[in-house]
Amino acid sequence: MMDMNVKQRTIKSNITISGVGLHTGKYVTMTLIPAPENHWFKFRRVDLEDQPVVAVDADNVSDTSRGTTISQNGASVSTIEHLMAALIGLQLDNILIDIDGPEVPILDGSSAIFVQKLNETGFVDQDADRDFYEIKENIHYGEPDRKVEIVAMPLDGYRLTCMIDFNSSVLGSQHASVSTINEFTKEISSSRTFCFLHELETLVNKNLIKGGDLSNAIVIVDKEVSDEELSKLKSLFNKEVTVADEGILDNIQLRYQNEPARHKLLDMIGDLALVGRPLKGHIMAARPGHAANVAFAKRIKTQIKKDKGRKNVKAYDPNVAPVYDTVQIMNILPHRQPFLMVDKILELSETHVVGLKNVTMNEDLFMGHFPGAPVFPGVLQIEAMAQTGGILVLNTVPDPENWLTLFLKIENARFKNQVHPGDTIIFSCELLEPIRRGIARMKGVGMVGDKIVSEAELMAQIVKVK
Repeated sequence: MMDMNVKQRTIKSNITISGVGLHTGKYVTMTLIPAPENHWFKFRRVDLEDQPVVAVDADNVSDTSRGTTISQNGASVSTIEHLMAALIGLQLDNILIDIDGPEVPILDGSSAIFVQKLNETGFVDQDADRDFYEIKENIHYGEPDRKVEIVAMPLDGYRLTCMIDFNSSVLGSQHASVSTINEFTKEISSSRTFCFLHELETLVNKNLIKGGDLSNAIVIVDKEVSDEELSKLKSLFNKEVTVADEGILDNIQLRYQNEPARHKLLDMIGDLALVGRPLKGHIMAARPGHAANVAFAKRIKTQIKKDKGRKNVKAYDPNVAPVYDTVQIMNILPHRQPFLMVDKILELSETHVVGLKNVTMNEDLFMGHFPGAPVFPGVLQIEAMAQTGGILVLNTVPDPENWLTLFLKIENARFKNQVHPGDTIIFSCELLEPIRRGIARMKGVGMVGDKIVSEAELMAQIVKVK
């Protein structure tokens, strides 16, 4: 089980890492720098004028052809996924990465060296809690033509499962998984990138893999290779190569029998850093790649935006005693039947309040609104929202029974779903700014179940009864 009160963390001190970019072949030096709370991961191109910053965000992805590239403010950084996987795998939250070139060093083709350097430096907890995004309902992504499928499911933790299938005599179906992100360092971080032999010449012809030297990738050979082709490879990489019995070039030994699947899982962990927050859920992927990972990260971001308006709405548990029941509410609000629109207060702080309204057919308004099709009026939803907010404002005076709450302004009111008899509306009101001279500005949201039914920005003032 994951502790949801765990603190954000960064590194204790700067870390410098140098190496060659896989595709650009350029020698690059990176410095990982501790960053403040809620910063997440950002690159700073210190080799460019004005040192533009590129945030690790799915909306900034500009290319996924041979790795993940992000671009912002006229600058780009490519092949970020292995470094991102190390940061996520070690459960870091806030790092600024100064880099003096366009591509993260490939090193040994895995995350192992990044993990080693980070662990050697150590970590420091920060004051803020980790800003987890919890998967509440299944999120799907698929590409039927390529048989790609990714799904995120609710889980109290971060579990990942990956399946690859290249229809290859050497690299057939493989699976890899971690039941908790704590397993990343031991099980996944040292798994290296891979490619097929027939891809090498294509990549070279496209002016890529300038930093490839056959020591940072597993090269899979799934067809007969002629002496002429091996000779070309020798001249290309200035190294003698032969094909090992298991169908890979003999440049390296596999670290795991399923190292390619483990590396695909590593890539997925790194690419999902593009969501911009640590995740809580179970991610299952079949035949993922960078493009699919990025599309899936964007889908999660879209769901986060949908959830944003609901984040302060309390799920109603009738077994929990309310902060105020109806009788106690009447000791605060002046409203009475038939115009008392709040039945319970579920939460109350200095900046927010959550109230409940039960809608029943016994209310007289349903005789006229509408006969045969009862709908609770939107204007009364706003009134109930305002009465809920009134509890928050009147909580600032010692004698609320001697004060009235009056509307000054209603803005951006929206009604998104109908409310019917039998529904329970949960109203959440949160201050948009501190209360001054008895005047409060609030954002209110009304929900029935997991659907928003109404929302508005309200301005109200409390005045003493003369």
